[in-house]
Amino acid sequence: MITPVLIVVVCLALIFDYTNGFHDAANSIATIVSTKVLTPFQAVMWAAFFNFLVYFFAKEYKVADTVSKIVVEHYVTLNVILAGLIAAITWNLATWWFGIPSSSSHTLIGGFAGAGITNALYMGVNGLNAVNMHYILTILAYIVLAPFIGLFISYVITVLILHICKRARPATAERWFKRLQLVSSAALSYAHGGNDAQKVMGILYVALFTAHIIKSGAPMPNWIPLSCYSAIALGTMSGGWKIVKTMGSRITKITPLEGVSAETAGALTLFFTQKFGIPVSTTHTTTGAIIGVGLTKRLSAVRWGLTINILWAWIITIPVSALIAAGTFALLRVVL
Repeated sequence: MITPVLIVVVCLALIFDYTNGFHDAANSIATIVSTKVLTPFQAVMWAAFFNFLVYFFAKEYKVADTVSKIVVEHYVTLNVILAGLIAAITWNLATWWFGIPSSSSHTLIGGFAGAGITNALYMGVNGLNAVNMHYILTILAYIVLAPFIGLFISYVITVLILHICKRARPATAERWFKRLQLVSSAALSYAHGGNDAQKVMGILYVALFTAHIIKSGAPMPNWIPLSCYSAIALGTMSGGWKIVKTMGSRITKITPLEGVSAETAGALTLFFTQKFGIPVSTTHTTTGAIIGVGLTKRLSAVRWGLTINILWAWIITIPVSALIAAGTFALLRVVL
Protein backbone atom coordinates (compact mmCIF):
# COMPACT_ATOMS: atom_id res chain seq x y z
CA MET A 1 0.00 0.00 0.00
CA ILE A 2 1.39 3.40 -1.02
CA THR A 3 1.42 5.71 1.99
CA PRO A 4 2.80 9.23 2.59
CA VAL A 5 5.65 7.72 4.65
CA LEU A 6 6.61 5.39 1.79
CA ILE A 7 6.68 8.34 -0.63
CA VAL A 8 8.92 10.28 1.77
CA VAL A 9 11.21 7.23 2.12
CA VAL A 10 11.56 6.88 -1.66
CA CYS A 11 12.28 10.60 -2.07
CA LEU A 12 14.84 10.64 0.76
CA ALA A 13 16.53 7.50 -0.59
CA LEU A 14 17.05 9.20 -3.95
CA ILE A 15 18.19 12.41 -2.21
CA PHE A 16 20.74 10.32 -0.30
CA ASP A 17 21.85 8.74 -3.58
CA TYR A 18 22.31 12.25 -4.98
CA THR A 19 24.38 13.32 -1.94
CA ASN A 20 26.37 10.10 -2.33
CA GLY A 21 27.18 11.19 -5.89
CA PHE A 22 28.52 14.65 -5.05
CA HIS A 23 30.11 13.45 -1.80
CA ASP A 24 31.95 10.64 -3.60
CA ALA A 25 32.62 12.50 -6.86
CA ALA A 26 36.11 13.08 -5.47
CA ASN A 27 36.81 9.34 -5.66
CA SER A 28 36.46 9.37 -9.44
CA ILE A 29 37.71 12.82 -10.39
CA ALA A 30 40.19 14.01 -7.75
CA THR A 31 43.31 12.63 -9.40
CA ILE A 32 42.24 13.45 -12.96
CA VAL A 33 41.58 17.08 -11.92
CA SER A 34 44.74 17.44 -9.84
CA THR A 35 46.87 16.20 -12.77
CA LYS A 36 45.02 18.63 -15.10
CA VAL A 37 44.02 15.88 -17.53
CA LEU A 38 40.49 17.30 -17.50
CA THR A 39 38.96 20.49 -16.20
CA PRO A 40 36.65 20.09 -13.17
CA PHE A 41 33.56 20.45 -15.39
CA GLN A 42 34.82 17.92 -17.93
CA ALA A 43 35.79 15.52 -15.13
CA VAL A 44 32.37 15.48 -13.43
CA MET A 45 30.61 15.00 -16.77
CA TRP A 46 33.00 12.14 -17.62
CA ALA A 47 32.47 10.47 -14.23
CA ALA A 48 28.68 10.95 -14.27
CA PHE A 49 28.43 9.34 -17.73
CA PHE A 50 30.17 6.18 -16.51
CA ASN A 51 28.20 6.20 -13.24
CA PHE A 52 25.00 5.92 -15.27
CA LEU A 53 26.39 3.59 -17.96
CA VAL A 54 26.31 0.73 -15.44
CA TYR A 55 22.52 0.68 -15.72
CA PHE A 56 22.72 -0.81 -19.22
CA PHE A 57 25.15 -3.59 -18.29
CA ALA A 58 24.33 -4.60 -14.69
CA LYS A 59 22.82 -8.07 -14.61
CA GLU A 60 22.81 -8.79 -10.87
CA TYR A 61 22.57 -6.73 -7.71
CA LYS A 62 24.50 -8.66 -5.05
CA VAL A 63 25.47 -5.55 -3.07
CA ALA A 64 21.82 -4.42 -2.98
CA ASP A 65 20.83 -7.87 -1.72
CA THR A 66 23.41 -7.65 1.10
CA VAL A 67 22.24 -4.18 2.19
CA SER A 68 18.59 -5.30 2.17
CA LYS A 69 19.43 -8.05 4.69
CA ILE A 70 21.44 -5.97 7.20
CA VAL A 71 18.38 -5.55 9.45
CA VAL A 72 16.32 -8.68 10.09
CA GLU A 73 13.02 -8.42 8.22
CA HIS A 74 10.90 -8.79 11.39
CA TYR A 75 12.35 -5.54 12.80
CA VAL A 76 12.11 -3.45 9.62
CA THR A 77 9.43 -0.77 9.42
CA LEU A 78 9.13 2.29 7.23
CA ASN A 79 10.06 4.39 10.26
CA VAL A 80 13.27 2.36 10.65
CA ILE A 81 14.17 3.00 7.02
CA LEU A 82 13.19 6.68 7.29
CA ALA A 83 15.32 7.21 10.41
CA GLY A 84 18.28 5.49 8.78
CA LEU A 85 18.05 7.68 5.69
CA ILE A 86 17.77 10.90 7.69
CA ALA A 87 20.86 9.93 9.70
CA ALA A 88 22.83 9.04 6.55
CA ILE A 89 21.96 12.28 4.77
CA THR A 90 22.84 14.30 7.89
CA TRP A 91 26.28 12.69 8.22
CA ASN A 92 26.96 12.93 4.48
CA LEU A 93 26.23 16.65 4.43
CA ALA A 94 28.24 17.30 7.61
CA THR A 95 31.36 15.52 6.33
CA TRP A 96 31.00 17.14 2.90
CA TRP A 97 30.81 20.58 4.54
CA PHE A 98 34.09 19.99 6.35
CA GLY A 99 35.74 18.35 3.34
CA ILE A 100 36.17 14.97 5.07
CA PRO A 101 36.19 11.97 2.68
CA SER A 102 34.07 9.68 4.86
CA SER A 103 32.05 6.73 3.58
CA SER A 104 28.54 7.28 2.21
CA SER A 105 28.12 3.50 2.23
CA HIS A 106 28.93 3.10 5.89
CA THR A 107 26.77 5.99 7.04
CA LEU A 108 23.80 4.41 5.25
CA ILE A 109 24.53 0.99 6.76
CA GLY A 110 25.13 2.48 10.21
CA GLY A 111 21.92 4.49 10.07
CA PHE A 112 19.82 1.52 8.93
CA ALA A 113 21.32 -0.79 11.56
CA GLY A 114 21.03 1.80 14.34
CA ALA A 115 17.34 2.39 13.65
CA GLY A 116 16.69 -1.37 13.48
CA ILE A 117 18.45 -1.95 16.82
CA THR A 118 16.44 0.86 18.43
CA ASN A 119 13.18 -0.61 17.13
CA ALA A 120 14.10 -3.98 18.64
CA LEU A 121 14.81 -2.32 22.00
CA TYR A 122 11.39 -0.68 21.94
CA MET A 123 9.94 -4.14 21.29
CA GLY A 124 11.67 -5.41 24.44
CA VAL A 125 14.21 -7.51 22.53
CA ASN A 126 18.01 -7.53 22.58
CA GLY A 127 18.90 -4.90 19.98
CA LEU A 128 21.59 -7.04 18.37
CA ASN A 129 18.90 -9.55 17.40
CA ALA A 130 17.70 -6.98 14.87
CA VAL A 131 20.85 -7.12 12.73
CA ASN A 132 22.41 -9.92 10.71
CA MET A 133 25.83 -10.08 12.36
CA HIS A 134 27.35 -12.02 9.46
CA TYR A 135 26.85 -9.05 7.14
CA ILE A 136 27.80 -6.48 9.79
CA LEU A 137 31.06 -8.26 10.65
CA THR A 138 31.95 -8.59 6.95
CA ILE A 139 31.37 -4.86 6.44
CA LEU A 140 33.43 -4.02 9.53
CA ALA A 141 36.26 -6.25 8.32
CA TYR A 142 36.35 -4.49 4.94
CA ILE A 143 36.56 -1.07 6.61
CA VAL A 144 40.13 -2.22 7.32
CA LEU A 145 40.72 -4.52 4.36
CA ALA A 146 39.44 -2.35 1.47
CA PRO A 147 41.93 0.54 1.97
CA PHE A 148 44.81 -1.91 2.38
CA ILE A 149 43.80 -3.85 -0.73
CA GLY A 150 43.66 -0.59 -2.69
CA LEU A 151 46.99 0.51 -1.17
CA PHE A 152 48.72 -2.78 -2.00
CA ILE A 153 47.44 -2.96 -5.59
CA SER A 154 48.30 0.68 -6.34
CA TYR A 155 51.78 0.26 -4.85
CA VAL A 156 52.46 -2.84 -6.98
CA ILE A 157 51.07 -1.26 -10.17
CA THR A 158 53.15 1.90 -9.66
CA VAL A 159 56.37 -0.06 -9.07
CA LEU A 160 55.72 -2.22 -12.15
CA ILE A 161 55.00 0.81 -14.34
CA LEU A 162 58.12 2.61 -13.12
CA HIS A 163 60.21 -0.47 -13.91
CA ILE A 164 58.69 -0.96 -17.37
CA CYS A 165 58.96 2.73 -18.29
CA LYS A 166 62.34 3.52 -16.74
CA ARG A 167 63.93 4.13 -20.17
CA ALA A 168 61.01 6.13 -21.58
CA ARG A 169 61.34 9.85 -22.27
CA PRO A 170 59.55 11.71 -19.42
CA ALA A 171 57.56 14.00 -21.73
CA THR A 172 56.37 11.09 -23.90
CA ALA A 173 55.50 8.95 -20.88
CA GLU A 174 53.52 11.74 -19.24
CA ARG A 175 51.55 12.33 -22.45
CA TRP A 176 50.60 8.66 -22.62
CA PHE A 177 49.70 8.43 -18.96
CA LYS A 178 47.38 11.41 -19.31
CA ARG A 179 45.56 9.48 -22.03
CA LEU A 180 45.51 6.32 -19.95
CA GLN A 181 44.11 8.27 -17.02
CA LEU A 182 40.93 8.84 -19.00
CA VAL A 183 40.53 5.05 -19.15
CA SER A 184 41.39 4.41 -15.49
CA SER A 185 39.12 7.24 -14.34
CA ALA A 186 36.28 5.85 -16.45
CA ALA A 187 36.82 2.39 -14.92
CA LEU A 188 36.73 3.81 -11.39
CA SER A 189 33.59 5.85 -12.14
CA TYR A 190 31.91 2.76 -13.60
CA ALA A 191 32.86 0.71 -10.52
CA HIS A 192 31.70 3.52 -8.21
CA GLY A 193 28.30 3.72 -9.90
CA GLY A 194 27.84 -0.04 -9.82
CA ASN A 195 28.92 -0.33 -6.19
CA ASP A 196 27.33 2.69 -4.50
CA ALA A 197 24.01 2.97 -6.34
CA GLN A 198 23.22 -0.61 -5.35
CA LYS A 199 23.18 0.28 -1.66
CA VAL A 200 20.20 2.59 -2.17
CA MET A 201 18.57 -0.04 -4.40
CA GLY A 202 18.70 -2.40 -1.43
CA ILE A 203 17.05 0.19 0.83
CA LEU A 204 14.28 0.91 -1.70
CA TYR A 205 13.67 -2.81 -2.19
CA VAL A 206 13.27 -3.27 1.57
CA ALA A 207 10.88 -0.30 1.69
CA LEU A 208 8.67 -1.80 -1.02
CA PHE A 209 8.24 -5.19 0.60
CA THR A 210 7.84 -3.61 4.04
CA ALA A 211 4.95 -1.58 2.59
CA HIS A 212 3.61 -4.80 0.95
CA ILE A 213 4.02 -3.37 -2.56
CA ILE A 214 6.09 -6.42 -3.55
CA LYS A 215 6.77 -9.76 -1.87
CA SER A 216 10.14 -10.47 -0.27
CA GLY A 217 12.29 -12.28 -2.82
CA ALA A 218 10.42 -10.81 -5.80
CA PRO A 219 12.45 -9.38 -8.72
CA MET A 220 13.54 -5.78 -8.28
CA PRO A 221 11.25 -3.36 -10.18
CA ASN A 222 13.15 -1.76 -13.06
CA TRP A 223 12.42 1.81 -11.90
CA ILE A 224 14.64 1.28 -8.83
CA PRO A 225 17.98 0.78 -10.64
CA LEU A 226 17.04 3.40 -13.26
CA SER A 227 16.28 6.06 -10.63
CA CYS A 228 19.29 5.14 -8.46
CA TYR A 229 21.84 5.28 -11.27
CA SER A 230 20.29 8.56 -12.44
CA ALA A 231 20.43 10.11 -8.96
CA ILE A 232 24.05 9.16 -8.31
CA ALA A 233 25.08 10.42 -11.75
CA LEU A 234 23.33 13.75 -11.16
CA GLY A 235 25.07 14.02 -7.80
CA THR A 236 28.45 13.36 -9.38
CA MET A 237 27.75 16.11 -11.93
CA SER A 238 27.29 18.49 -9.00
CA GLY A 239 30.84 17.83 -7.85
CA GLY A 240 32.08 17.89 -4.29
CA TRP A 241 34.95 20.31 -4.54
CA LYS A 242 36.01 20.43 -0.89
CA ILE A 243 36.61 16.69 -0.85
CA VAL A 244 38.19 16.77 -4.33
CA LYS A 245 40.86 19.09 -2.92
CA THR A 246 41.53 16.75 0.01
CA MET A 247 41.73 13.62 -2.14
CA GLY A 248 43.53 15.15 -5.11
CA SER A 249 46.37 17.06 -3.49
CA ARG A 250 46.30 17.20 0.30
CA ILE A 251 46.97 13.48 0.97
CA THR A 252 49.90 13.33 -1.47
CA LYS A 253 50.87 15.00 -4.75
CA ILE A 254 49.69 12.97 -7.74
CA THR A 255 51.26 12.66 -11.22
CA PRO A 256 49.41 11.20 -14.25
CA LEU A 257 51.29 7.90 -13.81
CA GLU A 258 50.26 7.74 -10.17
CA GLY A 259 46.71 8.74 -11.06
CA VAL A 260 46.48 5.75 -13.42
CA SER A 261 47.79 3.44 -10.69
CA ALA A 262 45.44 4.75 -7.97
CA GLU A 263 42.34 4.71 -10.15
CA THR A 264 43.10 1.26 -11.57
CA ALA A 265 43.68 -0.13 -8.08
CA GLY A 266 40.44 1.41 -6.82
CA ALA A 267 38.45 0.04 -9.75
CA LEU A 268 39.91 -3.49 -9.43
CA THR A 269 39.14 -3.57 -5.70
CA LEU A 270 35.55 -2.45 -6.26
CA PHE A 271 34.97 -4.93 -9.10
CA PHE A 272 36.26 -7.73 -6.84
CA THR A 273 34.13 -6.84 -3.81
CA GLN A 274 31.05 -6.15 -5.94
CA LYS A 275 31.36 -9.66 -7.43
CA PHE A 276 30.97 -11.11 -3.94
CA GLY A 277 28.25 -8.67 -2.83
CA ILE A 278 30.40 -6.88 -0.25
CA PRO A 279 29.28 -3.24 0.24
CA VAL A 280 32.70 -1.64 0.68
CA SER A 281 33.44 2.06 0.78
CA THR A 282 34.58 3.61 -2.49
CA THR A 283 36.07 6.45 -0.45
CA HIS A 284 38.13 4.14 1.76
CA THR A 285 39.35 2.14 -1.22
CA THR A 286 40.39 5.17 -3.26
CA THR A 287 42.06 6.87 -0.31
CA GLY A 288 44.08 3.71 0.33
CA ALA A 289 45.09 3.58 -3.33
CA ILE A 290 46.24 7.22 -3.27
CA ILE A 291 48.31 6.54 -0.14
CA GLY A 292 49.80 3.51 -1.92
CA VAL A 293 51.18 5.59 -4.80
CA GLY A 294 52.54 8.10 -2.31
CA LEU A 295 54.43 5.34 -0.50
CA THR A 296 56.32 4.41 -3.68
CA LYS A 297 58.17 7.71 -3.36
CA ARG A 298 58.85 7.79 0.39
CA LEU A 299 56.96 7.62 3.67
CA SER A 300 57.09 11.38 4.10
CA ALA A 301 55.34 11.90 0.74
CA VAL A 302 52.06 11.07 2.49
CA ARG A 303 50.63 13.71 4.82
CA TRP A 304 50.08 11.39 7.77
CA GLY A 305 48.51 14.03 10.01
CA LEU A 306 45.66 14.53 7.54
CA THR A 307 45.45 10.79 6.89
CA ILE A 308 45.00 10.05 10.61
CA ASN A 309 42.19 12.63 10.80
CA ILE A 310 40.50 10.90 7.85
CA LEU A 311 40.96 7.54 9.60
CA TRP A 312 39.14 8.86 12.69
CA ALA A 313 36.23 9.93 10.47
CA TRP A 314 36.10 6.39 9.09
CA ILE A 315 36.06 4.87 12.59
CA ILE A 316 33.22 7.04 13.93
CA THR A 317 30.99 7.04 10.81
CA ILE A 318 29.01 3.88 11.61
CA PRO A 319 28.50 4.48 15.37
CA VAL A 320 27.66 8.19 14.94
CA SER A 321 25.22 7.40 12.11
CA ALA A 322 23.65 4.68 14.27
CA LEU A 323 23.21 7.12 17.19
CA ILE A 324 21.66 9.80 14.94
CA ALA A 325 19.30 7.16 13.53
CA ALA A 326 18.38 5.97 17.04
CA GLY A 327 17.47 9.49 18.12
CA THR A 328 15.57 10.10 14.89
CA PHE A 329 13.62 6.85 15.25
CA ALA A 330 12.64 7.77 18.81
CA LEU A 331 11.42 11.15 17.58
CA LEU A 332 9.48 9.59 14.69
CA ARG A 333 7.65 7.32 17.16
CA VAL A 334 6.33 10.46 18.84
CA VAL A 335 5.57 12.43 15.68
CA LEU A 336 4.13 9.75 13.41
